[in-house]
Amino acid sequence: MGIEYVAYFMIAAAVLSVAVKLFAWPIKILGRLIINGAVGVVLLLAVNAAGQYFSLYVPITWFTALAAGIFGIPGVIVMVFCVYFS
Repeated sequence: MGIEYVAYFMIAAAVLSVAVKLFAWPIKILGRLIINGAVGVVLLLAVNAAGQYFSLYVPITWFTALAAGIFGIPGVIVMVFCVYFS
């Protein structure tokens, strides 16, 4: 139990730290994308609830939820215009 075990521990801690940093970044982006997609679904549900009085329905698919999540309110507005004028 000499100095070599301390050196092994230090090397293992450094490698683990680098690995966590490398994998945390994509997980953060994926988490943000999932949260934005959920917000997009809520926006689309609100548009569909209000749109029932105007005979307007935007189908909720993975693509429309993702587009609404990434682009936010402007993305939902563009989708409403696309559905309304098509």
